[in-house]
Amino acid sequence: MCENMTNEEDIRTRQDMSIEDLAERSGVKQEVLEAMEAGEVIPSLTPLTKMARALGVRLGTFLDDTPELGPVITRGGKTENSLYFSGREDVTNATNLEFHSLGAGKIDRNIDPFLIDIQFEEGEKELSSHEGEEFIYVLEGEIEVIYGKDTFTIGEGDTIFYDSAVPHHLHASGEKSAKILAVLYTPY
Repeated sequence: MCENMTNEEDIRTRQDMSIEDLAERSGVKQEVLEAMEAGEVIPSLTPLTKMARALGVRLGTFLDDTPELGPVITRGGKTENSLYFSGREDVTNATNLEFHSLGAGKIDRNIDPFLIDIQFEEGEKELSSHEGEEFIYVLEGEIEVIYGKDTFTIGEGDTIFYDSAVPHHLHASGEKSAKILAVLYTPY
């Protein structure tokens, strides 16, 4: 499911934190954490962000493999590894988001840049929130961003920059896939 993620369990155990402690500190249900550690579910970004904060690490820590102190270069937007996430906290067996980290390995970063392929998905959209900010640049297609009580349609070449503490949801619109550049800042 998310084989490329740095093992959250390793980070948790290095900090001598039980899974019960992590559930309490993060607000993520213990059953969800156990399923994530077992690789049984595809997580959404919201529980990962909450876990990162509770563990005192950047969100990108779950995506890193080799530490790099100098610059990280990604040529042509092609990354070696892709990560798959669900766009919804209640759906853990399917994915519509393919993340390509553009900063993986850079250990001293404060932001996480990604190229994200978004597949169209029908159904009710559940808003989520977390600390931080998100900057989105639409490269291909069109996305819809539900932000609080407002809805915005963002097309190719358009950007949106928002406070992610406000409940939000981002998805492809018009029944077509989309590709975005997303830069996430999540304090820890």
